[in-house]
Amino acid sequence: MQVHRHQSLLRAARIFWRHILRYRRLLPVASFAAGLASFFLVERQAQLAQWLTAFLLLGWIWLIGEGLFGRLLSRWLRPQWSEAATRLAAQSLHQETLFFTLPFFLATTTWASGQVLFTGTLMLAAAASIVDPIYLGLIACRRWLFLGFHAFTLFVALLTALPIMLQLTTGESLGLATLAMMIFALPGVAGVLDVRRTRRWLTMGILTLALGGFAWTTRGWIPPATLRVTDAAITFRVTEQQRIHGEHRPLVDADRLAEGLYAFTAIRAPRGLHQPIIHEWRHEGRVVDRIEIEIVGGREQGYRAWSHKTEFPPNPHGDWQVVVRTDDGQLIGVIRFRVV
Repeated sequence: MQVHRHQSLLRAARIFWRHILRYRRLLPVASFAAGLASFFLVERQAQLAQWLTAFLLLGWIWLIGEGLFGRLLSRWLRPQWSEAATRLAAQSLHQETLFFTLPFFLATTTWASGQVLFTGTLMLAAAASIVDPIYLGLIACRRWLFLGFHAFTLFVALLTALPIMLQLTTGESLGLATLAMMIFALPGVAGVLDVRRTRRWLTMGILTLALGGFAWTTRGWIPPATLRVTDAAITFRVTEQQRIHGEHRPLVDADRLAEGLYAFTAIRAPRGLHQPIIHEWRHEGRVVDRIEIEIVGGREQGYRAWSHKTEFPPNPHGDWQVVVRTDDGQLIGVIRFRVV
């Protein structure tokens, strides 16, 4: 009876495996669709988005215990099938994570900034995960490259998931994501260096810290996955009670600067936001003023706030920018205008 049950389970596992192989090309489409669905659910503050994100993070347990699960699978499948199943599970999870997070970063990227490098890398990684000759023939067969790819994928997953799940600030999420990336990148660095001596261990530690330091110092190039500007204007008038701005002025007459200028922004924070936002006024690339604004909440059209500047340099003509950042330095958006 026990042998018959074992054989039935083995047949069911093999049938399931054949179906997975047959429809594996649909996994990226399903992953991207899940990402879009979650993005719109988060936009509407639906609790289901938290469950989708939790499900995504639970999938990472597979990769953490990859070797153990591989040995368990070998009891049910042939050895070559077990290895292929483990590899396919890793590829599917990478696809799911990258395509799940992609809609968030596409919506929050300021394209006329260095953030295009990060989002472009994310798009290339997502494309690589669905092209078998690249993923299986180049990434998966090189342990150090696979672990680096894995660390980057976990990094973007946490950047998206932590604000949704725990309502952390962008700085807290970035710090935890950077720490997780450093930990998972450590074995990859060890594989490249073939660590055997104390000097190589020291080099490995320095390289890993350098990776984390690079991620933190370039945080201005990393879009905040759950924050975006839904409305922005440079204007002479703001109605404070209704929180409505006047006409947007991309060109400002220098003679009217004595009236003062408002930089108005509406920032969408679907899961709520409780942290300062900085309006950084720049003239010809030089910072002339930094005004801190406390943002609380995340209404449907975005939390509306503004800074009011009344003092300008003696020669104010030229290009101006109001750079909108989080208090920890991540770029949310830019408002451009010109004084003529």
